[in-house]
Amino acid sequence: MTAPVVHAGKWRKSSRSSASGSNCVEVAELTDALAVRDSKDPEGPALLFDRDAWSSFVVGLRRGPLD
Repeated sequence: MTAPVVHAGKWRKSSRSSASGSNCVEVAELTDALAVRDSKDPEGPALLFDRDAWSSFVVGLRRGPLD
């Protein structure tokens, strides 16, 4: 997936991001993936995850601490 496709996505800030803006994570739902980036650097790199990988990650987080 190319950078223009990632940056063209509709980004939303995580509900867990701090109000002060110091810890901001944004997520964009793309056609075949999810992208995650630092909101303080919107033109910077984004991590891409396929939907199955993202779902597994979220399930793991909800289960409790990851070691």
